[in-house]
Amino acid sequence: MQHTPGNDDTLMETSLPQTFDRIFRNGEIVNHDGRRRGDVGVQHGRIAALGNLSQASAGEVIDCAGLTILPGVIDSQVHFREPGPTHKEDLESGSLAAVMGGVTAVFEMPNTDPLTVTPEALADKVQRGTHRMHCDFAFWVGGTHENAPDVPELERLPGAAGIKVFMGSSTGSLLVEDDAGVREILRRTRRRAAFHSEDEYRLRERRDLRVPGDAASHPVWRDAQAALVCTRRLVAIAEETGAPIHVLHISTADEIPFLAEHKRLVSCEATPHHLTLVAPEAYDRLGTLVQMNPPVREAWHRAGIWHGVQQGIVDVLGSDHAPHTLAEKAKPYPDSPSGMTGVQTLVPIMLDHVNAGRLTLERFVDLSSHGPNRIFGIAGKGRIAVGYDADLTIVDMKRRHTITNDWIASKAGWTPYDGVSVTGWPVGTIVRGARVMWEGSLDEKAGGQAVKVWMA
Repeated sequence: MQHTPGNDDTLMETSLPQTFDRIFRNGEIVNHDGRRRGDVGVQHGRIAALGNLSQASAGEVIDCAGLTILPGVIDSQVHFREPGPTHKEDLESGSLAAVMGGVTAVFEMPNTDPLTVTPEALADKVQRGTHRMHCDFAFWVGGTHENAPDVPELERLPGAAGIKVFMGSSTGSLLVEDDAGVREILRRTRRRAAFHSEDEYRLRERRDLRVPGDAASHPVWRDAQAALVCTRRLVAIAEETGAPIHVLHISTADEIPFLAEHKRLVSCEATPHHLTLVAPEAYDRLGTLVQMNPPVREAWHRAGIWHGVQQGIVDVLGSDHAPHTLAEKAKPYPDSPSGMTGVQTLVPIMLDHVNAGRLTLERFVDLSSHGPNRIFGIAGKGRIAVGYDADLTIVDMKRRHTITNDWIASKAGWTPYDGVSVTGWPVGTIVRGARVMWEGSLDEKAGGQAVKVWMA
């Protein structure tokens, strides 16, 4: 049932305890299927009651009057670089950026050094992240020709987000460009595998189209056809094997109607930068800072992705946070690396789109919380409901704020949105009941844990 923002007649089950560890009082509570006004009672890290808790007591009561309480935002595509080139990011700094931006859980990518392709490498990452990361986490395991026979075990290991496959080369050396290799992996998966979908054969053919010193030639080289051709190949293999797949960072208008015809097995992701930035203006203004794989493209591609968001074709948002230092990005194209920061700006950039009327707040929740819960089988996260983890992203939908490089907690220290003013701002990040971030300050020591998933 949809409640108007002024309605406070929500229910509380009388059998629930009247004493809580923490109560978030007087906020507007928003799930993907509606909103209501009331309180959130937290006990032992989980949501214990929703409704009018004015007669209840708690160790701490946090007044959320004028604020909106969302399910904790889950960013299912980040690159935190550890182990490997940790001069530009590590699990601690990347997760700090996440919670400063209102993100309560992340799925981190496997193109580290060494690659996350073995049980030992995954276990090492889980150990590194536990009680050192500020948010909860899972780690994608890279799918390769060599480890394809091990996929059924790898995707079920503690802390695994699933299998991630690069069909087009990007940062790092993971690559399975051939149909036979992809088929061998999908024949063995039971969970939803994620794919970087750019056709490596076409990328190799078009490498000479890169213009030295001109980052605007990046989307000419990695053109829309490279994405569409690969996505068509990938979907055909998924339908042949019956395996569910997830297509990451959709960058073209062409892929949206094709994916709409294949939703039985296929989910897909959009990123804030593909929904916000546009060529050629972004390349003229930002140069290599906007260089990404797949690239930021022309306005009509951005409009096509927005159509996918508004029509429910896009299932989740992911930042594709992929930091490099300013010195590295200052190298002349094409020696400059692809990637930009994004986990800290996901929430404010998308709330600004909500305030501009491009999507509803409920749709944002569906893309950033309920969608990851549904697509990846996350246990106990993605909704504000009794029994779920008390992961909350608390925002001020009216606050006007300017994003600056100084605000960015990533080791990279910059954002393509430096100087951009937005309406809608993350005020608090609550992870399993702990007030990790409040009004831009880190309030709790790192307590991150591995996300639990429903096993296929």
